[in-house]
Amino acid sequence: MLCHALSPAVPGDATARVRGLAERWQLRLEIIDAGEFDDPHYLSNPINRCYYCKTHLYQTMSRLQAHYQGAQLTMASGTNTDDLGDYRPGLIAASEHGVFHPFVKAGMDKAAVRELARSLGLTDIACLPAAPCLSSRIETGLAVEADTLLMVDAIENAVRGRLGNITVRCRIRHSGYCIELESSLFESLDSATERQLLSYARQIVADHGREAPVTLEAYQQGSAFLHG
Repeated sequence: MLCHALSPAVPGDATARVRGLAERWQLRLEIIDAGEFDDPHYLSNPINRCYYCKTHLYQTMSRLQAHYQGAQLTMASGTNTDDLGDYRPGLIAASEHGVFHPFVKAGMDKAAVRELARSLGLTDIACLPAAPCLSSRIETGLAVEADTLLMVDAIENAVRGRLGNITVRCRIRHSGYCIELESSLFESLDSATERQLLSYARQIVADHGREAPVTLEAYQQGSAFLHG
């Protein structure tokens, strides 16, 4: 069985990828709701938002474990050694729920995890850019709303549709919206493509009934976005 936690914070292409894997491996797929969007602490988007998210996820998984009485099940995470230098409040929730980190135990960083995926024939996964949850796009202190995350996902998909499978973030800031592209790509962007990307984004923003300036910048990991 393959279990997938679904919420507005999960990008649509991630869910599609899980469904594809379940079909390829002929596994029964169980979709669950971890329930973080019912938690006002999570929705208020404090700096430790990830703690509340992971707490709900691990509690849900614990209840799922209880369904399989007599089975020896272990909760494991995909945390790798590269993650340990960041502020990761979700790791506190993991320690509270006895979650095992196999990649950390094996001393594997992100590059090693990608190489392992390639060796297992998971080339498409090995080549994926980092993709934290959509709530990580929202600046700390701004409320997390499902429709905002749908808008973020739509903008990022529109940019990838134009530029390919790249690192892109649509940031929701107090001052407006910003599309961030990986630095080398941003520096080489021609003015016509820049105008086109901004036009895509502004139309999606308008479709969601929002009014805010949209800008384009080089990607950076900012503390206000919890390393998203």
